[in-house]
Amino acid sequence: MLHYAIVFFVIAIIAAVFGFTGIAAGAAEIAKILFYIFLVVFVVTLLLGVFRT
Repeated sequence: MLHYAIVFFVIAIIAAVFGFTGIAAGAAEIAKILFYIFLVVFVVTLLLGVFRT
C-alpha cells in the first residue's frame, strides 16, 4: 500500500512542476488540479497503509 502512496506522491510532484512553473502554460490549471488530487490520494493512501499495520 505504501508503494502506491509513493507513486501518487511522485505524480503529484510532476504535476506541480508542470503547473506551478509554467512549463506547460496551456495546461497549467489542469496540472494544478491534478497536483491537488494526487496529493490528497497520496495522503489517504499513506494513512491507510500506516493504520493497516
